[in-house]
Amino acid sequence: MKKNLNTTLIYVLSIFGLLCCCLGGLGVFLAGPAYFMASNKVKDAQLNPDDYEGDINAMNTAKTVALVITIICAVTLLYNIYDLSTGGWEKRQEVIKGFMEGYQKGVSGQ
Repeated sequence: MKKNLNTTLIYVLSIFGLLCCCLGGLGVFLAGPAYFMASNKVKDAQLNPDDYEGDINAMNTAKTVALVITIICAVTLLYNIYDLSTGGWEKRQEVIKGFMEGYQKGVSGQ
């Protein structure tokens, strides 16, 4: 029985990883494993082409997409770690406080 090179799971994890990138770069925990899964499937398919059915080029494309999203999320995560470690937490708290005060003025003014 031949194994199928199905790229759907790789794309789903990568896209959710990109969406989670807005959460401080946490998408690296979804896109990273997607990249390694795609990489392993490509290696296995290249070593044993008779055991797999499907397009290796499609899996290579999914692997590239996962890698790009992993890099974007990793850079975002590293930036957030740097920003928070150099006093960014206080700046973010001030911005949130300003938004909350503006919201409360808007609600009470109606």
